[in-house]
Amino acid sequence: MQKDSKDSRNARRWFILAAVAVAFAIALAGCSVADQTPRADQPAPASASTRSVAPRTADSTTEPAGDGGDTAPPAASVEGDGALPAIEATRAAVVRVVDGDTAVFRLGDGREEKTRFIGIDTPESTTRHEPFGAEASAYTKRALPRGRAVWLETDADLRDRYGRLLAYVWLELPGQDPDAEAPAKMLNAKLALDGYATQLTIPPNVRYAHVFAECVARAREAGRGLWRLQP
Repeated sequence: MQKDSKDSRNARRWFILAAVAVAFAIALAGCSVADQTPRADQPAPASASTRSVAPRTADSTTEPAGDGGDTAPPAASVEGDGALPAIEATRAAVVRVVDGDTAVFRLGDGREEKTRFIGIDTPESTTRHEPFGAEASAYTKRALPRGRAVWLETDADLRDRYGRLLAYVWLELPGQDPDAEAPAKMLNAKLALDGYATQLTIPPNVRYAHVFAECVARAREAGRGLWRLQP
């Protein structure tokens, strides 16, 4: 009887120890799950930081504010319902024109970027006054009235040595052939085609270098703009 009683006590002791171990394991698992589940009062983890300059993503729906907080109207829309643009560009609003190949734009987040047009060079009209500089500046001011919506397309290098954003300035988004549509829709190319700019290709920003070369050749052949000054 004593042996049976001792065995019974040992069995109960092992049963209690096993029950405690199981309960401890369940509690530990519950704590682990709770640690991994964010509380309602905790903010979501921050996402990866974005670039501090104009992102090269298409944005045809968000309209940046123009003068006095007014919303800038869209310069154009892509042809065809639901069509996707053939380029990656950021929508912006004109703040002011500096000269023929430089302007200040306001991005969708409110930042203002002094922007140099890629691939071309207009005569100086600010610190120096070169022949046809005033005409080139007036041309750009007519194309970029304050508050107008444009699309900025960047290339390999985002900024020049002066910290200015480098961009192709689209007055309208192109359809399926940006190269063919650039002379009619991109300000950089229009300046070259109408004789207000020469070509200035600085690698690695060469995406439309062949387009600008063709535009300059056509303007020179026709004697347009500053090419009228050539002997």
